Amino acid sequence: MTGMSEKVIAVTGASSGIGAATARLLAGRGARLMLGARRTDRLEAVASEIVAAGGIADHRTIDVRKRADLAAFVNLACERFGRLDVLISNAGVGRISPLDDLRVDEWEEMIDVNLKGFLYGVAAALPVFRQQGRGHFVTVISTAGLRIVPLQAVYAGTKNAVRTISEGLRQEAGGKLRVTGISPGYVKTGFADHMGNAEAKEMAARQMAEIAISPDAIARAIAFAIEQPEDVDVGDIVIRPSAQA
Repeated sequence: MTGMSEKVIAVTGASSGIGAATARLLAGRGARLMLGARRTDRLEAVASEIVAAGGIADHRTIDVRKRADLAAFVNLACERFGRLDVLISNAGVGRISPLDDLRVDEWEEMIDVNLKGFLYGVAAALPVFRQQGRGHFVTVISTAGLRIVPLQAVYAGTKNAVRTISEGLRQEAGGKLRVTGISPGYVKTGFADHMGNAEAKEMAARQMAEIAISPDAIARAIAFAIEQPEDVDVGDIVIRPSAQA
C-alpha cells in the first residue's frame, strides 16, 4: 500500500500540538485514525473535528506509562479497522531543569513517558506488524538528543535512548517493516507549560516565542515518511527552525 488513502494510523499524544496537527493532516489525506491521549476532552474534540470535516477517526483515552493501555489501544485500532498500518508514538514530556535541582520525580516521569511509553508501543504493535507482514513505526524524538546542552541532560538521555532503540529496531525489522524517527526542534506547543524550574520554563518559552515553527511542519514531515512506497524506509528526519542553533 502506497500513499495515505485508507491507511490505518494510530497516534499517541493526539490531543494537542504535534499529535493533533498530524491527525488533522493525515485524516485530510484519507487515513483512518485511532487517536490516543490522556486528556479525554481535548482528544474527543480533535476526533470530532476530523469527523465533522469528513474524515474517519476513533479515539481512546490512554496513558502511555501503562503497558495495558497501549496494548488495548492497538487492539482497538485492529478491531475497528481490521489492521494497523502505522503507529505514531508522539506522546512525550520535557521537564527541563539543572541536575542539581534533583527533581527525581520528573526524571522518572520522562523515563516512563518518553522511553517506556515508546517501548510499550513497540511491544503492542510489533506482533501485529509481524503477523500482517508489514507495518511502520514513526516516533517523534527531538533535536535535544542531537545537541546536548545544560538543563536537558535527562530529557536528552531519554530521547537518545529512543533513537538508539529505534535504530536497533530498524536493523531487526527486516524488509517488511519500516522505522522512522522524526526529530523536531522548537515547535509552537505547550512544551514549556509544565516545567517546574522557573529559569528553564522562561528560557524555553522565550525561545518558542522567538523562533518556534508550527506543528503543521512536523505533521508534513511525518506524512512524507508515511507516503513513501513500502520498499522505501525514511530512517530519520530532523526538522527545526532555520534560526535554531
